[in-house]
Amino acid sequence: MGGREDNVVWLETGDEKPAAGAPRLLEALAFSQALPPILSARERLTRWQWEVFGAFLTLVIIMLLLSPVLLGVAAKVAFWLLFSLTVVWRLALTIVGTLERLAGPRQSPLADIPDEDLPIYSVLIALRHEQNMMQQLAASLRAINWPAERLDILLLIEEDDVSTYEAAMEADFPAGTVCVTIPPGEPMTKPRALNYGLAAALGEFVTVLDAEDRPHPDQLREAYAAFSQQGDSVRCVQAPLIASNGADGWLQAQWTLEYAVQFGLHVPALASLGLPVMLGGTSNHFRRHDLIAFGGWDAWNVTEDADLGIRIARLGGRTATIRCETHETAPESLSIWTNQRSRWIKGFVQTWLVCMRTPVTLLLELGPLRWISLQLTLGGAIVSAFLYGPMVLMILLGTLFPSFFNYTPVDFGLFMAGMTGCVVADCLAPGKWTVSRVIAIVTRPFYWPLMTVAAAKAVIGLVLRPFYWAKTPHMPSA
Repeated sequence: MGGREDNVVWLETGDEKPAAGAPRLLEALAFSQALPPILSARERLTRWQWEVFGAFLTLVIIMLLLSPVLLGVAAKVAFWLLFSLTVVWRLALTIVGTLERLAGPRQSPLADIPDEDLPIYSVLIALRHEQNMMQQLAASLRAINWPAERLDILLLIEEDDVSTYEAAMEADFPAGTVCVTIPPGEPMTKPRALNYGLAAALGEFVTVLDAEDRPHPDQLREAYAAFSQQGDSVRCVQAPLIASNGADGWLQAQWTLEYAVQFGLHVPALASLGLPVMLGGTSNHFRRHDLIAFGGWDAWNVTEDADLGIRIARLGGRTATIRCETHETAPESLSIWTNQRSRWIKGFVQTWLVCMRTPVTLLLELGPLRWISLQLTLGGAIVSAFLYGPMVLMILLGTLFPSFFNYTPVDFGLFMAGMTGCVVADCLAPGKWTVSRVIAIVTRPFYWPLMTVAAAKAVIGLVLRPFYWAKTPHMPSA
């Protein structure tokens, strides 16, 4: 391997830290700056979006002053309409995803391809304060079943993160691993670091991993097989993400169950139907030239994965899924979970606002079915986060204090429909049946209000610190 710029550092056993102020990598090639402004979250709202928001707010204030009862009825109708659409849509995805699982994989691994015929595969890993994870990450990378001379591993470390750099130097990474120094700049986000990694990558194919990831050794081979067998229209391959610490606590069990439904049922369903897919933040695979053509990652979007997945669909591509999983760890405290979830919701809102800058153009790009799918999937993820908490609170208070809080049979029926749809998905999702999983399913309604708390924090963050990346700390798995 060769042909890199002078500012990259080869990590091999015994290498020493270079002098401070190492040259910076291809600073002119910041793909996020080349992304058309209309597709970037850097500008939060366009002028017409501000006008629509202002008109809506004015209408709400007028109705509140003139007819608060009518406003309450309208709000309740909108509440249940959005909730019902979300429930029906997710149930449909659950059914399709289950049928996909029962049908089995659509392609077989290309195990008979000689190693010398395999392309160079780049692995991009953005790191920030991950010194505790370097030994585990190194072991996970050494386990990848791909010819070492054709594996292009890039550790993307911010220039001021000396502790992670030094820990990386001490870890037993595969020979030829490269550390790329990310220069200071704003916003300090994972997608910005990934764009620098994309500029340095040598591979024909590119994948993204996180510090805590433990990918299946054959994942790269299965992804390459999917690209080879499913044609050029497949611009991304998403591997399933699985939490490995679901038995460690109630919160971890809920997060694990969410991932099992999302990556075991809903994402495969969307992919099989050719609908837009909000990618996971890791273990997604691309052809490098496609990534460059799409403009790389939007450095200003804090869910760059969801944004890129939607952009792939807008530009005519589709996403496929594979079975070789990646194991991660679920957040281990409520504060960590809230920070992570609020960032996700904030990024979903950013992505939706970017899409809806030109709703007619979006409709022409996607077509009616995929346009509706985007609204129900991306919009549904946003809406449900805000609705689930008030819904549970309404039913709970109405049950405990019926004299003060009333709900109608229709309210209770819709709540039970939502609960039933959720339980069906939780039961059909892949994964082992354990005591923690059963408890998570039974207590799911108590998890929903946490979503609303995170959603409220996301709105505050979107107003005050739209590009702030709430870092999720990690610890090595047991």
